[in-house]
Amino acid sequence: MKFLMATNLLLLLLASSIAQANSSKASDCPDVLKHMKRKLNSQETVNFCDAYKGKAVLFVNTASKCGFTPQFEGLERLYSSYKNKGLVILGFPSNDFAQEYSDETKTAEVCELTYGVNFPMFEPISVRGDDADPLYLQLRRETGKSPSWNFNKFLMSKTGKIVGHYGSRVKPLDDDFIKDINQAINPK
Repeated sequence: MKFLMATNLLLLLLASSIAQANSSKASDCPDVLKHMKRKLNSQETVNFCDAYKGKAVLFVNTASKCGFTPQFEGLERLYSSYKNKGLVILGFPSNDFAQEYSDETKTAEVCELTYGVNFPMFEPISVRGDDADPLYLQLRRETGKSPSWNFNKFLMSKTGKIVGHYGSRVKPLDDDFIKDINQAINPK
């Protein structure tokens, strides 16, 4: 009987420790990463805390039929150059500016076949206004900025702090932008 009570007590303590560890993991995650999104043209979902905590993250609202769509090339070059240093780029197609296909397959084709995008792309979402996706509402709360057009960028450091918002005209390989990327990867 004493053995069973001791075993039950050990199991209870173990369960409590696991629950505390999971709770502290969630609390360590920056609010902007406390989201789950479905990958573009897929049924697979990604828990951002699990996948991107501890990385510098560049959030970009994209569109397939925009004058800024060629920025996919620069974003992919940036991702290829910096992914092993701790940067991830997350793309979010949006039709808020009436320049995205309604068919995810077409959007995926533009990203993958036309521009060779390998960085994670997610389901189409709204990025502005009262109907904005909770992720973009969080970005707006943290920066006071909303996307004014396609290819707006929000940069988060490895520590989880949003360090900047960049408009569509800021190109992914601009020198000042690259400096901010390096600081986000190596925060002081």
